[in-house]
Amino acid sequence: MNSNTENKFLTMTASPHIKSPIKTRNIMADVVIALMPALVWAIYVFGFRALTITAISVVSCVAFEYLYRKLMKKSNTISDLSAVVTGILLAYSLPVSTPLWIPIIGSFFAIVIVKQLYGGIGKNIINPALAARVFLFVAYPTELTAFTEPGKYLSPFAVNVSKAASDITAGATPLVDLKNGIIPDADITSTLIGNIPGTIGEVSATILILTGIYLMIRKVITWHIPVTYIATVALITLVLPLGNAGGVSFMLLQLFSGGLMLGAFFMATDYVTSPATSVGRIIYGVGCGLITVFIRYFGGYPEGVSFAILIMNLFVWYLDKATKPKAFGGAKK
Repeated sequence: MNSNTENKFLTMTASPHIKSPIKTRNIMADVVIALMPALVWAIYVFGFRALTITAISVVSCVAFEYLYRKLMKKSNTISDLSAVVTGILLAYSLPVSTPLWIPIIGSFFAIVIVKQLYGGIGKNIINPALAARVFLFVAYPTELTAFTEPGKYLSPFAVNVSKAASDITAGATPLVDLKNGIIPDADITSTLIGNIPGTIGEVSATILILTGIYLMIRKVITWHIPVTYIATVALITLVLPLGNAGGVSFMLLQLFSGGLMLGAFFMATDYVTSPATSVGRIIYGVGCGLITVFIRYFGGYPEGVSFAILIMNLFVWYLDKATKPKAFGGAKK
């Protein structure tokens, strides 16, 4: 037995000892592919400023990850594409009228504060893109609640959109009317197609559903979280509507407006910040749905997806611990 063979047999590593050709890069590449149709639609609806904001966000996330790892003398991880996914999701949660410097600040918060300071990919306890979105919302509420009407294109490269332009193009999303118990002017078809005011990546429910199904087919995500999340919101809003805006229309508009589909398929399913067990994922999805509806009904803000997912992120460790399967043959104490 030569020395190379000895080293091979004597090398011990921590479990699990399962090898797979599927790497983080492959998974993230699938997510990037799934996110592209929403970007194409956003460019069609809002103009090329949507592409500008997305590009700035992605480049900033990759740059901050590279610089942080370089500064800390750690192996660089930008090739795994996780920073790219974070940048896209952050951009998708911003209005197209957002000043161009805002995604840079958000990228720093997502990558450096939320991800890298906790140890990098796989060690963050909350979703970086969502945490950055909430941070930006708290820090710059005016900029993050000015939603552009579809078809009213803004300058792709203007650092700050002028106040006059904002006054003309800023519009409320259907969730504002729904919160007041009013069925909005936007019909269900408009929300499905994506012909409504909203953030860059959330407006077309149809595209997000189809691309979410693509991720399921590719086995990047499972059905447990998105289905239970959406079903919980659907059941509560159908049985307990607000004001006089009850019925199926109220429920469908709650599902197809805002960031529910984007959150359910692309953010709540994040590997690091979601449960590893099937039962845990179902409980997690139901919890996200309950908190989303609670915030939409009783919070001061008509949307609740970001806060709901972040809150449930904090319970993932407990869900995994409570739903961990017992070893075969194990006896109760």
